[in-house]
Amino acid sequence: MIDTLDPALIAGVDEAGRGPLAGPVIAAAVILDPRSPIEGIADSKLLSEKMREKLDHEIRSHALAWAIARADVEEIDSLNILQASLLAMKRAIEALVIRPHLALIDGNRCPVLDCCEVEAIIKGDQTVTAIGAASILAKVARDREMMELDARYPGYGFAQHKGYPTKSHISALNTLGISPVHRRSYAPVRNVLSLSNLS
Repeated sequence: MIDTLDPALIAGVDEAGRGPLAGPVIAAAVILDPRSPIEGIADSKLLSEKMREKLDHEIRSHALAWAIARADVEEIDSLNILQASLLAMKRAIEALVIRPHLALIDGNRCPVLDCCEVEAIIKGDQTVTAIGAASILAKVARDREMMELDARYPGYGFAQHKGYPTKSHISALNTLGISPVHRRSYAPVRNVLSLSNLS
């Protein structure tokens, strides 16, 4: 991965959880320390769970600053997932203890910020180390939360599929109905809700 700007003044920002039918969307912002490079950072989707956990610990230990923020299911349903994702990113950037000069956002849309400049980078989690680091923190934090939700709402398989629309998840939805952490604005959940209202 290659960074062309001073990483001490740049925050990488990414989110996890746009596609799932349940749970929050979680964003992370990271300012890496150029004096403490971390080997192995990449797009979280390309890493094993074990490697993500290892890197999550190293990033939290060695970054100049990091922050994690969220948008809950209610915000996703009221705003839409894009706006909820941007809101989570905004919250993560604003929670950093060091104010960056620039926030590099994975994707093609940026949150509106007063605290610093922002720039969107398509596939930034594969090309900018700080964005890759943010993708790891966001993914690990969200996976951990989904495992907690699995214990709170057993039967849906949240610990396995993390809320994504797998065959087993759809089957559980049809059998158990929707839980309080399902996104009612998403079509598969909305369909189950419509059927339950008809019965």
